[in-house]
Amino acid sequence: MYVELRHLRTIRAIHQAGGLGRAADILNMTQSALSHQVAGLEAQAGMELFVRRSKPMRLSAAGHRMLRAAERILPEIDALEEEFRALRSGKTGRLHIAIECHACFDWLFPVLEMFRHAWPEVDVDIRAGLAFDALPALNREEVDLVISSDPEPLPGVTFNPLFDYHPTFVAASSNPLATKDFIAAEDFRDQLLITYPVGRDKLDVFSELLTPAKVEPRAQRTAELTAVILMLVGSGRGVAVLPDWVMREVKSNADYMTRPLGPGVITKRMYGATRDEDATKPFVAHFLRLARAEPVKLQRGA
Repeated sequence: MYVELRHLRTIRAIHQAGGLGRAADILNMTQSALSHQVAGLEAQAGMELFVRRSKPMRLSAAGHRMLRAAERILPEIDALEEEFRALRSGKTGRLHIAIECHACFDWLFPVLEMFRHAWPEVDVDIRAGLAFDALPALNREEVDLVISSDPEPLPGVTFNPLFDYHPTFVAASSNPLATKDFIAAEDFRDQLLITYPVGRDKLDVFSELLTPAKVEPRAQRTAELTAVILMLVGSGRGVAVLPDWVMREVKSNADYMTRPLGPGVITKRMYGATRDEDATKPFVAHFLRLARAEPVKLQRGA
C-alpha cells in the first residue's frame, strides 16, 4: 500500500467536514477529483475507509486507523514546513561557534547577549576550538562559525574580518621592564611567561615576536583563565602578553604596567570564518556586525 501525504490530508479533511463536498472545498479541489482519490486509496487498502450510508459521512474502523496516522504525522510535517519557511526568511537557523582564542570570551558574551535578543529562534552554541580542529569542523558543518586570528586559504570558507588588535605586554608595576617604552623579544629571556595552555603557533607572543627572533623566555607557565593570568601577573609571579581589549581591566590599576611589543607596532586581525554560503544569512551577517563593534568598545575602555 502506497500512502502519500495528500491521502492523509484527504482523510483528515473528510472526517472534519463530514462529507465530500465540504472536504473538497477545504482541499481546494473538485468533489469528483476527491471522490476518485478516495476510491483509489480504498482500492490500495483493499477495504472501505468510509461508511457512505451515514450522514454525516463516517470513517470505518480502517479509516480511523488512517486518521490516527494522519493526526500524528501531519502536524510534524506542518511544523517542518514552517521551520523551512522560517529558514528561507532568515528568521531562524543554527549558529554553533568554535573559538580559537581564550580571551575572546571577554567580548563574545556581550555580543551573544545582544544577538539572542535580536534572534531568539536561532540555536546558538559555543565550543572551545582549541580542543579540536575547528576549521575542518567548519567544512564538515559541525560548527557554523570559527573565531580565529589565523586565516588559512581554504576552499569554501570565507574569513570575514572583524577587528584589529595589538598584543600587549603586561607585568607587575614593580617589574624592571616598567622603565622601557616597548618590550622587545630579548626582554623575555629572564622572564617567566604566563600563557594560555595552547600550542605556540596559537600564541601571538611566540608567532609574532619570540619565534621569529629565536628567543626563549626563562620559563613558561600556563593558566586557563584570563583572570587567573592577570592575578598571577599582578602578584609578580610572571609576565604575559594579552590582546589589548583585555587591558581595560588593568589600565587604572596601580599593580600593573602595560607596554606595546616592539620595536615595530604589532597588529593582528580577528576573523569570523564561515562557509561561503552562510556569510550572507541575515542572522550570521548581524552576528558579524556585532562582533566588529563590541570589541572596539572594550579596546577603548568603554
